[in-house]
Amino acid sequence: MAIPGGDFLTTGLNLIAQSLLIPVVIILLIFVVVVVVSLGGLIYEYTLRTKVSVDDVSNLILDMSNSDSIESLKSKISNSVLPQTQKDILIKIASTENLTASTREAFARKLIENEEGLTDKSLEVTDIITRIGPTLGLMGTLIPLGTGLAALGSGDVNTLSESLIVAFDTTVVGIGSGALAYVISKLRNRWYEEYLSNLDVLSDAVLDFMAKHA
Repeated sequence: MAIPGGDFLTTGLNLIAQSLLIPVVIILLIFVVVVVVSLGGLIYEYTLRTKVSVDDVSNLILDMSNSDSIESLKSKISNSVLPQTQKDILIKIASTENLTASTREAFARKLIENEEGLTDKSLEVTDIITRIGPTLGLMGTLIPLGTGLAALGSGDVNTLSESLIVAFDTTVVGIGSGALAYVISKLRNRWYEEYLSNLDVLSDAVLDFMAKHA
């Protein structure tokens, strides 16, 4: 038994689904460009990345604890193997000798939170592609299949083959971009976690030194 208005509803759904194909393809192409650019950025970031070992952090903490003044502390931070951004943050914390202990701790926490926000922001795009890329690839697979199956029913093999090519291409692009974006996010996340962990430990060491020499 046919549902009244069923043909109208199914026709509307088909129209909506087919109209989504072009936006899906465009977004997938944008994802490919973004992933390629992100991969280049990852390689560039790796070449500039300062590798800081656990021993480097431990030795710096010991050196800072043995400093005899705030200026000596700043000098040891400046001459360390830390990335320049970490040095700048630690020196900013060490330059708050006129603040109270609670205000100094809040200032240090704010600086660290700002760094966390910057690292999260740099991971947002590739994280989005990791989750959305395969979904769009699946959409790009299913949408042309409707047209392809309709063409198969009418014996139009050419339209069927074109629809299958679009379906397979969008699947490959969606899964490929998502997989590459996942690798980029994973590597950057590991680097940033190490960076923030070192920054957190070193900022605590600076705060402890300043509390003892207040």
